[in-house]
Amino acid sequence: MDRKAKKLLPCGAKAGLCMEKTNAMRLLDAKKIVYTSFSYSPEVTDGEEVARLLGEDARAVFKTLVTVSDKGEHAVFCVPVCSTLDLKLAAKAAGYKSVAMIRQKELEPLTGYIHGGCSPVGMKKRFRTFIDESARQFPQIYVSAGKVGMQMRLSPEALAAYVGARFAPLAAGQE
Repeated sequence: MDRKAKKLLPCGAKAGLCMEKTNAMRLLDAKKIVYTSFSYSPEVTDGEEVARLLGEDARAVFKTLVTVSDKGEHAVFCVPVCSTLDLKLAAKAAGYKSVAMIRQKELEPLTGYIHGGCSPVGMKKRFRTFIDESARQFPQIYVSAGKVGMQMRLSPEALAAYVGARFAPLAAGQE
């Protein structure tokens, strides 16, 4: 079997096939938010490859990015994996003069998540969160379940309501 074709398993709250639950999934369960989780080889780290494994449009699979503003405040942005975060649009959405990506080594101490497994759900601290407005064109989107090799599919509105996110134009380079 091709290394990239390793198993993709639905393991959500309804399917019950996956024994492992991440903190993000437990938090959604506690609030009775409907989601389905999927696991795949943690060796697959490219977002567009994850979308292919899921059999989904890459515009419906979102990555979670953490920034720091010119005021030293942190914010979280979710954009499609086939896009990049437009830092000017991000700053505008959050009401800052500018934002910059945090250093990778700062991610885990700040959020509790590692690179490739950062979820907008269940960070150590609640940060202002923004989701690219393109999410609204899909009934469900995918975000990290809080561990490399795990994704959650849920309604963008349910995600936004849970994390207190606002929808805004954020992405550059969408195809």
